[in-house]
Amino acid sequence: MTKKSENYNLEPRTIKFSGDVISFLKKLKRDAINSPLINQLVRSSTSVGANYCEANGASSRKDFKNKIYICKKECKETKYWLEIIARANEEHADQCRVLWKEAQELTMIFSKIILTLEKKSKD
Repeated sequence: MTKKSENYNLEPRTIKFSGDVISFLKKLKRDAINSPLINQLVRSSTSVGANYCEANGASSRKDFKNKIYICKKECKETKYWLEIIARANEEHADQCRVLWKEAQELTMIFSKIILTLEKKSKD
């Protein structure tokens, strides 16, 4: 895991997460079952960081909120694909759990950002 201060710096954290997922996926055998699952997981897990970078360059608060919402959605999709890959590759279930936990933490962080933005818009 990263140092405590880096845990809250989401840009490097999402980059590390994407890299960790890719490194893990390189260990899986490529077959008729895994290939489409791998492709889906690469897309969703790397989209988290890409959308976070876009959020940081957002042109408005509404645009920022929308990009953060997409980050949250992509995290949830990533958790789904990790669960499916764990079931299809039981020998890698422990590593899927570790990655799932990070995706869950990111989901909760993005949820909190969205709630904070919604609260501020009501004030």
